[in-house]
Amino acid sequence: MKVLFAASEIFPYAKTGGLADVAYALPLALKKYVDIARVMPLYSFMAREALCFYDNFTITLDGDNYALKIWQHEEKGIITYFIEAPYLSQTDSLYGDSLADYKENALRFTIFCMAIVELSMRLNITLIHLNDWHTALVAFFVKKYDLTTKTLFTMHNLAYQGIFDRAVLKILGIEEHYFTMDALEFHGKVNFLKAGIAFSDCITTVSMTYAQEILTETFGCGLHGFLEVHKKKLFGILNGIDYGMFPPLKEIGDKKTAKELLYKKFQFVKKELPLFVMISRLVEQKGLELLIESLDLLLSQNLYLFILGKGELEYVKVLKKYARLYENFYFFEAYDEALSHQIYLAADFLLMPSTFEPCGLNQFIAMKNGTIPVVHEVGGLKESVHEIKALCGRGISYTEQNKQEFLYALKRAQDLYEDQERLKHYQHFNLQCDFSFNKSAQRYLELYRSLV
Repeated sequence: MKVLFAASEIFPYAKTGGLADVAYALPLALKKYVDIARVMPLYSFMAREALCFYDNFTITLDGDNYALKIWQHEEKGIITYFIEAPYLSQTDSLYGDSLADYKENALRFTIFCMAIVELSMRLNITLIHLNDWHTALVAFFVKKYDLTTKTLFTMHNLAYQGIFDRAVLKILGIEEHYFTMDALEFHGKVNFLKAGIAFSDCITTVSMTYAQEILTETFGCGLHGFLEVHKKKLFGILNGIDYGMFPPLKEIGDKKTAKELLYKKFQFVKKELPLFVMISRLVEQKGLELLIESLDLLLSQNLYLFILGKGELEYVKVLKKYARLYENFYFFEAYDEALSHQIYLAADFLLMPSTFEPCGLNQFIAMKNGTIPVVHEVGGLKESVHEIKALCGRGISYTEQNKQEFLYALKRAQDLYEDQERLKHYQHFNLQCDFSFNKSAQRYLELYRSLV
């Protein structure tokens, strides 16, 4: 079986979030069982020195020709192919600038999808594993051209669907008869994610809980009814992490040293206080509204809070204001991979008050660093963090998304910190848990084999 794993971002080449980490880690776990390669766009900001030219070809959309170059790079026994194309490879970032998404995104990622289809035929691919809306049209083109290649489509976050004006159909060369409720139409617009749902042979999402949640109006982002129609081919598989990217803590004592170094670096003087951290995109989904609503009460207590992240300007402004008001709060506005690793190791508690969370990777990274997650019981967080039951992994969780429940969870975390013996038990317990992709890879393998 030859598998092509397609994603719009793959670590370490380009990353905005957890998709890149999964696109790196899952193929590594799968390569023991299948012949697997990856494919992603070649963005203008990416280094090219290590890439080798592989092939070139031309695709056509509505009579317009687009000349493509394919590059490749091999790492850890897996080849990654890079699509260099007009529009797709000419932007300064992946999806948009600080103001908005790029206007050409529909065309950019349609070119990407057509390139994936052509590349898969040249490589004699058996199955294409698609990820999120940027690759969803691959399933559409495979069915449209009656190809024998099988497609599995993974939805990492239903909030991002790739929705565009109806006029793009002409630009993309897609016939109007596909603009129906059963295919691409969504409230008068074109929805790329629907193409993946409708035309793929199998659909997965990144936790079993989220697979059930998205069938409801609350979490379905307007697609719950459409997903209900296709639920027989919908499966939930919990994500994991790669221990090469996120090495587990070896000794609990190392946390003390890491914490002292971080406190010195950011001038936190009271070494005895617990360190709560949040490492996140600053968007509504991540519970920023609830966090900000709770900040005055939270920061009036004997603890330190450190937030690392970047995102929506309104949240950045508020967090900067609070950082000026409170000496026990530090806000670092950045995406900083190296610093995030330091923080995971130094922290006592990780905050994840997400309004919804398809899976989340932060809690796995935290627990393998001896850091206890404090989470809202939704999606993958509900499956992976347990307060009452002694299941992998142990943490603090709350059910209702309100300030009272959130602050009570933080109080329980502080009580846990005061009981160092119980805290160390939680830490040691989590270090024994397997949060890798090993189990998930087996489940994906079963699905692959069922399709071919």
